[in-house]
Amino acid sequence: MSPITETVAGLRARLEQTERKAAARQSQLEHYAADLREVFKQERARAQELRRSYVATVRALANAVEARDAYTGKHAERVAAYGLELAREAGLEVAESPQIEFGFLLHDVGKVGVPDAILFKSSALTEDEYALVRRHPTIGTAILRDVDFLGEGKLVVRHHHERWNGTGYPDGLAGAAIPVAARVFAVADALDALTTDRPYRPARSFARARDELRAGAGSQFDPDVIAAYERIPDDTFERLRSEL
Repeated sequence: MSPITETVAGLRARLEQTERKAAARQSQLEHYAADLREVFKQERARAQELRRSYVATVRALANAVEARDAYTGKHAERVAAYGLELAREAGLEVAESPQIEFGFLLHDVGKVGVPDAILFKSSALTEDEYALVRRHPTIGTAILRDVDFLGEGKLVVRHHHERWNGTGYPDGLAGAAIPVAARVFAVADALDALTTDRPYRPARSFARARDELRAGAGSQFDPDVIAAYERIPDDTFERLRSEL
């Protein structure tokens, strides 16, 4: 065999060896990729199951709070539905946050610390009684303090009674200092309150409620959230209400 032939044969042998190694590496990478896909599927399934457990726990707690008052049944779920619709219309990232939805659902959890005699009193509250009612955001914050999965949802619990002009409670925050989710919630909460029967007054129509909410822009409510609310027709809120 000539030297040239030997050289060519050697090169071919090395090429074949390189191709075999490359094929082996490719096969190994495909196995790794398949393993990663399976791990990802399993982790996603576990995450979805964990989220379902969180949602079930939060809804159960919200329902337990509302069970004390027959007039507010499904209030938390309606407000959560209205609030998420408002957040989506306003283009806010909180619309896709399960933590914010949890905060919407649990906003009144602190009312477990308010005596029934005060919470359901049909006549006007005394100054001392109203002071007790005003404590429910801070009571709720204390109850949920160590529940890590609620994240920023706890800001809704604490600040859902703040007002755009700074006259709300518990911290007297004003304007953009109020967490955006709490600003959205304030509009959704007022909408549901106005359109729900209460012992002292019948429910208003969504059209009449819109007039009242519009009047609160810049004082009680964030004007940008009201602007988003104005872009949503009444029948959207009526549909959300009927679905619950």
